[in-house]
Amino acid sequence: MLFRSVSQSRYLLTKSIGVNARIYTNGFSFGYQIGKIVKYNLSKYYFAEFGELKDPIETRQQKNISLSGPRSTFRGFIFGKQNNFHPLRVGVGEKRFMSERGKRKGLAMGVSYEGGATLGLLKPYYLILRQTSDNPGNFTSIRSEKYSLENANRFLNWDDVFGADKLTKGLDELSIIPGINIKGSLHFDWGAYGEFIRSAEIGIMADGYLNDVPILADNEAMGINNNQNIYLNLFVNLRLGKRK
Repeated sequence: MLFRSVSQSRYLLTKSIGVNARIYTNGFSFGYQIGKIVKYNLSKYYFAEFGELKDPIETRQQKNISLSGPRSTFRGFIFGKQNNFHPLRVGVGEKRFMSERGKRKGLAMGVSYEGGATLGLLKPYYLILRQTSDNPGNFTSIRSEKYSLENANRFLNWDDVFGADKLTKGLDELSIIPGINIKGSLHFDWGAYGEFIRSAEIGIMADGYLNDVPILADNEAMGINNNQNIYLNLFVNLRLGKRK
């Protein structure tokens, strides 16, 4: 258990709650954590976080296209992207500090490790495509489309892509890929034995899924297949919260 004051042992801090923002090599997430302070240098907790996982090679691009009519500008897009992938991670973790109980101010350092289940949500990625491509300078119409084998020749043709559709497009077409997640990190806490949580972590995380995650459309003609079912990422995590 953690003392609210070293000299006043009748006040004990036994619980913690916090929110966090994690940026990793190929994505980001926001989360919530609730835990139990087992003793002054050990906490156990439950966590939930939601974010986005990207393919390592995807890049956002922009076309400067001017058209007459109500739709004259287009959002930046990721060429060849088939789906947005949003992992919902839940699990349990443990945090250990490597410092003395009396150090209530200053920086305390420790280690954190956690793991659990992942619910991966796939959302189709819609592009604004030219409907005829016989002549790149002459088109009859444009339409929002997701990737399919039938439109692969246009979806993967740079000249036929005008831009990305709105972010909410495809929310009614979600599908699920289950998986697991594990993380390990160095933990830095400013005032680790006080009431307020102000901490940061740097570490490595791994996501493993039951099937390959189709973030990018396979391009068999070019011999490219980038989709995988295991993702490794380095991360930085910032957390704010309260002990009580």
